[in-house]
Amino acid sequence: MSNNPVIRFTIKDLGTMTAELYPNMAPRTVANFLHLIREGFFEGLIFHRVIRGFMIQGGGYTEAFEDTDTPSIPGEFKANGYMNNTLKHTRGVLSMARTSDPNSASSQFFIMHADAPHLDAQYAGFGMLTDGFDVLDKIAATKTGRYGYFSDVPRTPIVIEKVEIVEE
Repeated sequence: MSNNPVIRFTIKDLGTMTAELYPNMAPRTVANFLHLIREGFFEGLIFHRVIRGFMIQGGGYTEAFEDTDTPSIPGEFKANGYMNNTLKHTRGVLSMARTSDPNSASSQFFIMHADAPHLDAQYAGFGMLTDGFDVLDKIAATKTGRYGYFSDVPRTPIVIEKVEIVEE
């Protein structure tokens, strides 16, 4: 067994996904994510962007599309000068979403549904699913559409009931 933290996502009506986090690759990112979990931050938020064959993204909006507001953290990836993060964006990898500003990640994250090597060294990967790939596939298969200026929004909300730390 590794010394890496293990977390579990409970997704309303779909099941659970378990992931191992890698503080050796992205220490500030993992610390920030664990802090948000301890605060119950993710409870009731949605996966607001779902692209089958690419990724699912959550951690930023409520079902009513109210934006969450958390402080930004430095981007821990090679293109931003952080050389320790060698995690590849393969199926099941957890990574931080951001704007064009490399230091704009805060609470939004994505889980890779398929490999995306063009994201390697450009985004802060920080964990990997160890269980729940069936739930990932169910989320990725959901029908999506436009909602305001958002695209790829699930027509039926995919709600994060809770995220918990299983092992620390």
